[in-house]
Amino acid sequence: MKRLTVSTVAGLAVAGAALAGQPGSAVAQDEVTELRWATSSVGSAGHRAKVNLMAVLNRELDGYNITVMPTAGAIATIRGYAMGQFDGYYGASIAFWELSEDSGRFQGFRDEMERAPVQSFWAYTMEVGLAVRARDHDSYDGWRDLSGSPVFTGPAPWDVRAQLERAMNTLEVGHEYRELDLGLAGASLDDGTIDAFIAYTGAETAPAPWITEAEMSVEMAILNPSEEEAEILREAGMELVSIDPGNFQTDVGVDEAHFVPFFYGFHVGLDVPAEDVYRMLTVIEEHADELTSADAIFAQLADDMPEIQRRGVESSADTVEIHPGLAQYMRDRDVWDSAWDDRIAE
Repeated sequence: MKRLTVSTVAGLAVAGAALAGQPGSAVAQDEVTELRWATSSVGSAGHRAKVNLMAVLNRELDGYNITVMPTAGAIATIRGYAMGQFDGYYGASIAFWELSEDSGRFQGFRDEMERAPVQSFWAYTMEVGLAVRARDHDSYDGWRDLSGSPVFTGPAPWDVRAQLERAMNTLEVGHEYRELDLGLAGASLDDGTIDAFIAYTGAETAPAPWITEAEMSVEMAILNPSEEEAEILREAGMELVSIDPGNFQTDVGVDEAHFVPFFYGFHVGLDVPAEDVYRMLTVIEEHADELTSADAIFAQLADDMPEIQRRGVESSADTVEIHPGLAQYMRDRDVWDSAWDDRIAE
């Protein structure tokens, strides 16, 4: 196991009191552990969320100093963690599934890994859908009407794109993928370079910052799947959730936006001891309201943080092992399922 980088910082206080029923996490008075925590690119929902989370953890979690490391996307953070480049990463349920299946963006990667990722903290769901030009909205009955059309489903490495492509492929949409700079998405939709782009929210509330910016460049509307398409998605094991259109900056032409969700988390590995992951989760739980005030994407933590951990673990227990610190946190809050006992990482 590769050891974390440790730097000496004068004058630090000894870490806080021991956890109830667990040994304390004593930190030497003159040492602090540096965590290089990777996330997605600047301007993304994941980067914004990690910066806000880092601000709380750096202030409240004794013995650690966290540096946010932007990357090309969440998939790059998992790869970087697996190869020892980062100490923490931004991992989604769909990415864990691909890794476990040796498929998609991870095909052939498992044989190269220096260490396997584990799940340690689920932060929120993300939900993906489609936006089209408002002036064309009435000409569409559902997603399959985009067959043959140029669509920007997100940057190629991103998990939101993988989830949307999975859903569209399930419906056999047969669209043409177009790669774009995020800052050009709105203008490209307006001038007809593309006919649709991915629209997504975090925690069923907060659109990504670049989508909010795109609304300034184009009058867009949300294109919901048809009722038939929605049933096909559900039969394939995908949920649909209703998003309040009031979360967008402009009128998006629907009473409810119907998006396909998946789970996202900021995870560390076994280099971070169980008692410290437990402390981290406790700090996040205690400051969930503050995090939500800074970024609405954390609203699910303020509503019921143990439940979002349960749902996240349930989504990925078969594909990635569980950090023992997370397991203990869930046991102490009565959301642990004994069926996961053999999935605790060692």
